Amino acid sequence: MANKTFSAEEASRLYELDRTHWLHPQGDLDAPPGTIPQLMFASGRGAILTDIEGREYVDGMASLWNVNVGYGRAELAEAAAAQMKSLAFSSAYGGFSTKPAIELAAKLAELAPGELEVTYFASGGAEANDTAYKVARLYWKLRGEPGRVNIVSRIRDYHGLTYGATSATGLANFWKGFEPLAPGFLHGPSPDPYRYAGQGSAGEAYVRALEEVVLKAGADTVAAVVVEPVQGAGGVIVPPPDYFPLLRKVCDKYGLLLIADEVITGFGRTGRWFAMEHWNVQADLMVFAKGVTSGYLPLSGVMLTRAVHETLKTVKGPFQHGFTYSGHPTACAVGLRNLQILEDEHLVERAAEQGAYLLKRLQDLRSHEIVGDVRGLGLVAAVELVRDRTTKQLFDASAGAARRVWLAALEEGVIVRPLTGDVLAMSPPFVISNEQIDKIVSVLDAAITRVEKELKTTV
Repeated sequence: MANKTFSAEEASRLYELDRTHWLHPQGDLDAPPGTIPQLMFASGRGAILTDIEGREYVDGMASLWNVNVGYGRAELAEAAAAQMKSLAFSSAYGGFSTKPAIELAAKLAELAPGELEVTYFASGGAEANDTAYKVARLYWKLRGEPGRVNIVSRIRDYHGLTYGATSATGLANFWKGFEPLAPGFLHGPSPDPYRYAGQGSAGEAYVRALEEVVLKAGADTVAAVVVEPVQGAGGVIVPPPDYFPLLRKVCDKYGLLLIADEVITGFGRTGRWFAMEHWNVQADLMVFAKGVTSGYLPLSGVMLTRAVHETLKTVKGPFQHGFTYSGHPTACAVGLRNLQILEDEHLVERAAEQGAYLLKRLQDLRSHEIVGDVRGLGLVAAVELVRDRTTKQLFDASAGAARRVWLAALEEGVIVRPLTGDVLAMSPPFVISNEQIDKIVSVLDAAITRVEKELKTTV
């Protein structure tokens, strides 16, 4: 265990300021003091985080699915410092450019699958999603079909929490209190094979159900379908193998743009540079963020195929969309260096290897009665907890099974993430070792054992 990095007095002062002055994203605002963990991290190295008390944690989430190359990368700090010393920031509006943004856009065109060749930069995944929706609507107006305005997403998809992205997101807990949502967003079913109870191909059934959403709205009113290749916050849902090839056929049938939201899955998370490569399916637009800089600086973007870009070039006058920090030179410099690390250290391949090991080890947890499913792709995985494994019946929300396991694991120095529906998600840094994976699984094993006993007596 590392030495304490803050005195008790300084820690107490900071915790109090945190409680009184910082409105945390997705913070539990009505929780009584002491009922939720309040952690303040001071440093990180590889897959380990250290808090201000000196306690170490194996970070099984890579913070928020994004610290792909691990913590403490001096190369990325040096890349940021070098760029800041020469030119920290410059607007990219109009024809203004910088070398890092130009070179990163070119590098992305080299890495991205198929004909995704042109990048619009933003700062976060939600901004990039909103950009993709606007581009899709503009695309159809330029092609003489202004009635195509609807965006079809899916239940359990997460696309961010700006107004448009919230409306596309298919998780009702993110809608509550912020209604009315933006018009023009529709939702099909989640492609969850674990809960598929039909006959034949699960992928075909789910694509057919999404097609019905398109037809009910009127195909000539739909601009695009937006999908997470693996649904992240919605439960780490890996679709059936035939799902995306069939969805691409539906999009082609009705002339719909396919938007792949690779915010979580991009840059190696699933063991490929981009998750859609697993199914050899070409998206028309691809949203990225998180892993492009491994979270070291905020950066995101939307990649367009050559065909979509050619249509946008018919705009008369300026492209009337922009963010102050689009193409931020320092963020782009860090992004370039991060991609070099991923390539030089073969970390995409390592994510595939470590992901296979993680999934293999997690299978041992099926020995618990409340473990209904273990799933994943590459280095993103989940354990779903259920009341009844045969019927797949979930616990009542009040039981908080996943939250209990999360808290028990946190006590033992392991960070995972509880999701709605009693799912425990994991997406560790690509540099995680087998020993650290073993610790995650052994701690979860003990935590689930403890929670199973509690639930038998209280639920």
